[in-house]
Amino acid sequence: MLVVPFVVLIGLTFLSGLVSGSEVAFFSLNQSETNNIKKKKNKSVNYVLGLLKTPERLLATILILNNLINVAIITLSAYFTWQVFGRSAFVFFILTVSTTLIIVFFGEIIPKVYAERNKTTFIQKSSQLIKFSYIVFRPLVVFLISISKSLKPQGKTLLESSKEELNKAMSLTLDKETSEKEKNILEGIINFGSITTKEIMRSRVDMVSVDSKSSMREISELINNSGYSRIPVFKETVDNIEGVLYVKDLIPHLNNPSFEWKNKIRQAYFVPETKNIDVLFKDFQEKRVHLALVIDEYGGVSGLVTLEDVIEEILGDIRDEFDGEEDFMFKKIDSNTFLIEGKTSLNDFCKQIGVEKKYFNKVKGESESLGGLLLEINSKVPNKGDKIKFGNFIFTILSADNKRVKRVRVYKKNKKKS
Repeated sequence: MLVVPFVVLIGLTFLSGLVSGSEVAFFSLNQSETNNIKKKKNKSVNYVLGLLKTPERLLATILILNNLINVAIITLSAYFTWQVFGRSAFVFFILTVSTTLIIVFFGEIIPKVYAERNKTTFIQKSSQLIKFSYIVFRPLVVFLISISKSLKPQGKTLLESSKEELNKAMSLTLDKETSEKEKNILEGIINFGSITTKEIMRSRVDMVSVDSKSSMREISELINNSGYSRIPVFKETVDNIEGVLYVKDLIPHLNNPSFEWKNKIRQAYFVPETKNIDVLFKDFQEKRVHLALVIDEYGGVSGLVTLEDVIEEILGDIRDEFDGEEDFMFKKIDSNTFLIEGKTSLNDFCKQIGVEKKYFNKVKGESESLGGLLLEINSKVPNKGDKIKFGNFIFTILSADNKRVKRVRVYKKNKKKS
């Protein structure tokens, strides 16, 4: 008589683990893994992967399904236990503890650990169930997402106001003996959680990468000329990244022109443009990587970001023996005049000239660099010698081509005292 309930509970626990593990499997996929899974042309899998374009839908579906299964486990366990042992405080206590341990251990911990190493298995096994659940619970999913979106602006406003209050408090407490560098470090710490990867990344135009068809000789020349220790490897286009080449792996083979260097390619780490750099910093620490490829909403590579880029948001510019004078992106002429590279991020530009980034919010559009800002203001690519005025600033174009602004002289007018 107890065999059927016992089998049902085992089945529900298995489903709970499968759904929990699928959450880890789907949300830890990188671009290359996604492409490999899509090649198998499984309709259910591709349907669920389509939900990843708006991750809230997939996450809401998984959470609803998982909670329903767990509620079913608890309800059935209570019913069958009370039928056999009766209702008492002791039975209730034992039931609560045992059910909680089973759900946490077999429905959460073990499946998620296993799913991290066996993503494809979990995705293939769970996709049909998740697809069916999304179709059934779609009205509820849409309702939950609309509620969460309505709460976002309020949270953002609260974050911005907290930042402003901290900055004001800092300016009041710091004395005249505090150096400019120390002030910048404190400001960097306060603003660290609100900066996105897109704001500090190196755009794909400035990326140093290598085609997988390159010879060992070409690779050696690129290493010598670039001075970088990690170089992304692509096949045909930069959007198709195969991995990252670590220069240290090639050192023993530099004198061997016939060496198959492609065997040394390591897995690339991909991050979205919208990821905040405080989260990215933790990811770098946990995954023990120093470089990430940044992808846009369509899955294309928009740039790369390094651990050094993230740390510089707090400590300021970090220069080593390989950084020459020509690498300087910012030069102060006097208290009001600056020479700045067009590719300088708006975040760094505002920090260097002492204005808040929101000063340019109305005109910057989607741009994240000084050159992009000037294109938005001017509505076209300016020519050498053109002057662009905005607010208290006069931007003089020192160098530009038909595609982008290369170097700018920035003059900051003093505010008139009333």
